[in-house]
Amino acid sequence: MNSFNRLHFIRQVDLFTLRLFLSAVEERQIGLAAIRENIAASAATKRIQDLEEIAGIKLLERGPKGVVPSPAGQVLVDYIRTVFSKFDDMRAEMTAFSEGVRGTVTIASARSIIAPFLARELGEFAREFPLVDLIVNEVENSEIPKAVAQGEADIGVFAAAPGLDLDGLAVVPYRKDRMVAVVPGGHHLAQRKSISFEDLLPENIIVAGAMLSAFREAAKRLGRELNIKYSVQSAGVAMSLAQAGLGVTVQPECLLDIKLFSEVAAVNFTEPWANRSIDIATAGSRSLGPAVRMLLKQLLDRPPETPSIVSIIR
Repeated sequence: MNSFNRLHFIRQVDLFTLRLFLSAVEERQIGLAAIRENIAASAATKRIQDLEEIAGIKLLERGPKGVVPSPAGQVLVDYIRTVFSKFDDMRAEMTAFSEGVRGTVTIASARSIIAPFLARELGEFAREFPLVDLIVNEVENSEIPKAVAQGEADIGVFAAAPGLDLDGLAVVPYRKDRMVAVVPGGHHLAQRKSISFEDLLPENIIVAGAMLSAFREAAKRLGRELNIKYSVQSAGVAMSLAQAGLGVTVQPECLLDIKLFSEVAAVNFTEPWANRSIDIATAGSRSLGPAVRMLLKQLLDRPPETPSIVSIIR
């Protein structure tokens, strides 16, 4: 037999012959494969002989109990299964275009991302694809990658942070945001253009949710004590307390409403930790269905970033 020629193989071999070869391996008999594929046994034998001739190598080992793939034949079997699996994916996606995208997509994200970013975009997606059932789970930021890795969510949208386990996940950038200090309007820090985290430590700090541990670590690195006056669950409550003049808080800039600035001021931090990268994660080992693909496309085909609200006010 001749050596394997890739271009010759592609030009000469049709998909039906590849399926017939796969059936012969699975049935362990060419005759049974012929019945399965609705073709005459003699024609099936001829096709497989021609396949071996085109490949330039023996693909089947023939014995009294039937046929088994040769080492080269087993390589071909593995690739054939991959090819037909991709064809099934293609069929599902093409059907989605002709009949309307269907399915269920589960999204895991944090409140500070859902409210300013995802809510509007998910609403637009639901109107465009009414046959897709969207399930949104509000999850602590640190738990979002885990939810995707364990199959509890198709898509996770989270703020990048040190220590997150992203092993096995496909991660792409989604948005940029920053953390800012929110202080009462008459506060002595309100007129500052920028501050450091250390500048906040003497103040009555209002901490929302999972940020408490991060703040304690930051204070520890500075060798300072963290004065927690108020510990609350939501950003909205934290900003309400700041509006009332009870202390200062640190929040994502995307959560700020321009109406707040009659009573509070937002001040940028000088440190790089305040720049927040929001990413999208999917499971790298799982094939994404049409509905998940369409939602990802919408989330990533976004308009340019909006200007900083702090820079607009100032």
